[in-house]
Amino acid sequence: MSIKKFATEIRREQIAQAAVELIASQGMKGFNMAGLAHQVGVAPSAIYHHFKNKEEVIDAVLDHLQNRLLGNVRSVLARTPHPLDQLQQLLEAHVELVVGHNAMPRILFSEDIYGGKSERRSRLKDIIMRYISELASIFRQGQHLRVIRPELDPEALAVMFLGLLQPTAILWHLSDGEFDAQKQVEKGWSIFSEAIRP
Repeated sequence: MSIKKFATEIRREQIAQAAVELIASQGMKGFNMAGLAHQVGVAPSAIYHHFKNKEEVIDAVLDHLQNRLLGNVRSVLARTPHPLDQLQQLLEAHVELVVGHNAMPRILFSEDIYGGKSERRSRLKDIIMRYISELASIFRQGQHLRVIRPELDPEALAVMFLGLLQPTAILWHLSDGEFDAQKQVEKGWSIFSEAIRP
């Protein structure tokens, strides 16, 4: 890969990250190219050097979301071989992703991100389904190691695992951060982990 192409990819990722931060502070309705250029600290023409339009930037934001979710999976798999520890650490990373980036609930729960575009809605669904597939693999490994009940469906467990966070994320978002997401998820994990052990 050429140095120029590498630098371009880094710059695109920086712009996507800035877009996430802008969405966090302004929401999707307040997101525009001029504001993004200001957030990055460049002239608007510099943004158009990397992205044709706002739609391409939103697609890059979805790429960024996917990279964060799957990157969290890779990170916990590298840190510990124990499936229950992996799941707990992944849940903690997921809380940090939501609480640390107010844009994530705005992206995941907002019709504005789809903009009437069925392909973008489908793309977001594919990102979430890929994440569920990665979670299901961890549950299967836990069943193989006999630390998770073997009769439980791994895909159903993966969806339930996400359910530990989604209502919490909504309440945290609606309360402008006053709802203690970390404490609620810890309580939920305690109950969930006991329920799935043999």
